[in-house]
Amino acid sequence: MKTNKPLITTLFAAALFAGNAIAGTATVPAPIKSEPLPLLSFCDGKVVFDVQERLRWEVRENNFDFSDATRSLTDDNWFEQRFRIGITLKPTDWLKIYAQAQDSREWLSDRADFPGVLAAEGDDTFDLRQAYIEIGNTKDIPWGIKIGRQVLSFGDERLVGAFEWNNIARTFDAVKLSYKGANWNVDAFASSVVVPERGSYNQSDLFNGNETEREQVFSGLYFSTTAIPVQTTDLYVFHLHEEFPTTSTNFFTLGLRMKSKPGVFASAPTGGHSKDGKTTVPAAAPRPVGFDYDAEFAFQTGEVKDKDLTAFAAHAGVGYTFDTAWLPRVGLEYNYGTGDTDPTDTDTETFQNLFPTNHKFYGQMDVFSWQNMHDLGVSFKCAPTKKLSLKAEYHAFWLATTDDSWYRANGVATVRPLTPVSRAASNYAGSEVDVTATFAATKWLTFEAGYSHFWAGDYLADTGPSDDADFGYLQATITF
Repeated sequence: MKTNKPLITTLFAAALFAGNAIAGTATVPAPIKSEPLPLLSFCDGKVVFDVQERLRWEVRENNFDFSDATRSLTDDNWFEQRFRIGITLKPTDWLKIYAQAQDSREWLSDRADFPGVLAAEGDDTFDLRQAYIEIGNTKDIPWGIKIGRQVLSFGDERLVGAFEWNNIARTFDAVKLSYKGANWNVDAFASSVVVPERGSYNQSDLFNGNETEREQVFSGLYFSTTAIPVQTTDLYVFHLHEEFPTTSTNFFTLGLRMKSKPGVFASAPTGGHSKDGKTTVPAAAPRPVGFDYDAEFAFQTGEVKDKDLTAFAAHAGVGYTFDTAWLPRVGLEYNYGTGDTDPTDTDTETFQNLFPTNHKFYGQMDVFSWQNMHDLGVSFKCAPTKKLSLKAEYHAFWLATTDDSWYRANGVATVRPLTPVSRAASNYAGSEVDVTATFAATKWLTFEAGYSHFWAGDYLADTGPSDDADFGYLQATITF
């Protein structure tokens, strides 16, 4: 099948045109409000450095084989260290040039420290994480453009996100055009994901990168509006093209996302006239309390490696935050992604999870992605102090169909091979509890700790070892 790669060429051409137009219209910059400059800021904010250091210790037991009898290379503890340094050049209000380098290391693990091998995040010594030019100033003109290596993040990142939990994280070589209206905005982009490779410069398929001739182009439109006062409403369409030596992938993802605004169902904010009866007091912002909700639905059609694709995924969540000390919130959610009901035919119904940040949604142990799954979750969180937040979550997992695989968080690796035995197994995968604590010690230093336990379900017992699994971590992040 032929590719839609001319789309990226068109966007690059439009980018250059828009950039020239923006530069030509911003001859008289609008006044800038006086704000505190970052710590590493020079030349009145025209040159700014940013630095981040993150160190995490992890311990995992049975996370991959669910077997006490086997001491695998992933039953271990190790350290993951990530250092970033970036520089922003902002000679005018409408022009920003940014570059960021990143150094990622995995220490003291038994597994090989190669990214993606045996689930390792691995070593990726100093490499280019971001490098882009951004033209635009939404205070003066509605258009903007960003060209180069960058983060793409849309909505809650269920389909496209930075995957910051990962020690290397995710960026794209991309061009993104943006337009901002009074209560809406839209982004159009074309991109190719950057693939980490130990010992080599990280590249994307756009520049004949590290992948094996897949010629990937990921593009789309993302529209967001607050026209409905109580919520943010997003509509999007994504297109993924990959051309392999003997097969090709071309499919569209169409989606709708809705998310209530914080505190929109709380008591009416206070405001009105001052004591002199003349001066108007602005209404206070609503406290983030009361009822909240969010939902997302995505439908996919096209081809995946020459198989006809028809699939969908859904998320729905509700919560309530009590207007008391600690702001306790209780939540209930459900997640579903279709699976393939017949692996022997020429069709597939497995939802394609694209480029998500799954660690935030389907359990901290990363045993599930948003495909071939039912996930029923309950959560509780609170903030005992302004600096300390606590959260507990419980997930119960089922496979949508045992005729398809159980996919881990990366959407590629599977828990067990698909066999006649697994196809006849129970679809109950198990349940997981996650407890996390975050402490912002200072403006620049944050600590985080977590523990998770997975109770193996009938699917594991029917297909092999079915021992419970554990995961824990401690993390410190310094950001300037």
